[in-house]
Order: sequence, then C-alpha cells, then structure tokens
Amino acid sequence: MAGVRDLGGAVVVTAAEILRRFGACDEAVLSVGSLSPQAAWDACERPDWMLWLVARTVTPGSRAHRKLVRVACECARTALPYIQDEETAAVSLACIQTTEAWTHGQATIEEVREARDAAAAYSAYAADAASDAAYAAAYAADAAAYAAYAADDAAAYAADAAAYAAYAAAYAAYAADDAGSRARRELCDLIRTPRAYPRPQVLR
Repeated sequence: MAGVRDLGGAVVVTAAEILRRFGACDEAVLSVGSLSPQAAWDACERPDWMLWLVARTVTPGSRAHRKLVRVACECARTALPYIQDEETAAVSLACIQTTEAWTHGQATIEEVREARDAAAAYSAYAADAASDAAYAAAYAADAAAYAAYAADDAAAYAADAAAYAAYAAAYAAYAADDAGSRARRELCDLIRTPRAYPRPQVLR
C-alpha cells in the first residue's frame, strides 16, 4: 500500500486506501478524498458505511462480533418510535432485546433466529399496512438480529446486515419526515461513542 508521506518522510496510509482494500463502493472511496483514516471516521455521516467497515474485520463469534451486533441493536432501537402498530413494535423490540441478550451470553443463537423470524413476519406486515417509516424501523430490528448469525454463512453477510440495521434506522427517520440527515449524524455519533468505536481497529 503506497500511502502518502508526511513532513517527516513517513508513509501514511489514507482512508481511501483502506476502503479500497476492503472493497468499499466508489462513492465511499471518493467521499474521503485524501483524509487520514481517523479524520475520515470522525467526519463520516453515513452510519451504514461505518458499521460495514468495522464488520469487515470481525471474526464470527468473537467478542468483537458481539460488540458489533450490540451497536447495530443500539442503532435499531432509535427507529422503534416510528412503528405505530403496537404488535409490530412489541415484536421488533423483543427481537432487539433477544439479540442484545445474545451479545451478553444470555440467549442462544437459536433464540435470536426465532425472534428474527417473528420480526421479519411483522416487518412484512408493516410494509403492507403501514408507512415506509414503520417498515424501515421493523427492518432495522430484523437486520440487527441477522448480523448475529449471518456470520455462520460468511463474514460479509454480517457486515452487510449490521450496515443495513443502521441504514434502516436512518431511513425510518427520513421516511417520517423527521430530519433524516440529522438522524444519520446522530447514529454516526452513537457509533463513535467511547463505548462503541471512537477509533476502530480497522483504521490503525
């Protein structure tokens, strides 16, 4: 990896190079310009891109994987207020809670699958009977749960699922005309909190 040289002559890897290494889309690569990895992370306003990048280096079943799923659940929780149907809201919340319990070793992956199947059924109902915001919110819970066990098939699936949880949470706010850009920034700030990823390993 070529990088650029700082004033002292040392080679500094750019954010764009890291994104290319992990196969990020052209839009993401172009958005960071020549920023350093940490500067790009601090400036990012796409929560789905952030979780996608973190997930690319997560080993399935590891503590890092469980932390990633926990953060995806936090993102999904922000979308719950947009679900108006009480049953759909309850099932989506139960899905998130079961998935969070799994991250703490208090639920099995089979229980997560069952909770996710129930949430998926209700998210389909939300798509037919409610607003785009409600569907997106229900899907955020579904995606967070899927991030927990998608890694059984391929780590890339877990990365995509975690990203979708963040994307759906942000879209729920957008579909509800509740300042979608602000919601994205708030999700990014959530992901950057000290308990989550203020300086993720992938950038070091």
